[in-house]
Amino acid sequence: MDFSTVKNIIFDLGGVIINIDYAKGTDALRAYGKTGASIDFSQKAQSELFDLYERGDISSEAFREGLRAEYYLEATDEQIDEAWNSLLLDIPAERIELLRQLKKHYNLYLLSNTNAIHMLAFNKIVEENFGIPSLDSLFDKAYYSHLVRMRKPGGEVFEHILAENGLKREETLFIDDSIQHIEGAREVGLQTIHLAPPLTINQVLAEALPEHGA
Repeated sequence: MDFSTVKNIIFDLGGVIINIDYAKGTDALRAYGKTGASIDFSQKAQSELFDLYERGDISSEAFREGLRAEYYLEATDEQIDEAWNSLLLDIPAERIELLRQLKKHYNLYLLSNTNAIHMLAFNKIVEENFGIPSLDSLFDKAYYSHLVRMRKPGGEVFEHILAENGLKREETLFIDDSIQHIEGAREVGLQTIHLAPPLTINQVLAEALPEHGA
């Protein structure tokens, strides 16, 4: 890819910066269910309950109660949070270092479909492992769906980032591991990289650093 036209990079979080395992989280929640029903949450689709929570339309308390009602879970708040957070794995140190280096040359933004429970958990991961108070400090600005009340792949969230920061769409690169989010970004005119496994940001962005191309 030609990075000479890129001035701004918008990163997805799960599957791009932090490793995730959807099945680990849904299996952990299902273990508390009386019926053994599958939990409808995956990379490509999810039930309305998860959409509502990620848009900030319901509180963490309402989300937990919704899980109990929809999937017949018998679990405390703490058990639900622990199970739900188990899908968040690790953040490799080389990704943190890459972001630090990229920030010297590009405007960096984070755009994540996430929620309040996960936000507490991934910020704890970066604090405990890297001494960073929150992921936000690695970016010019972070956009979390439950706080901005918009989710990918809707074009309005991309337009919001462009407008708020005065970015030109043709100079802005978006990186995500979900193809539906990539398609949403392309529709508003962003450059894109679909980070399909087993690709990592360190591989696809190796040439984005000036010292590499020298």
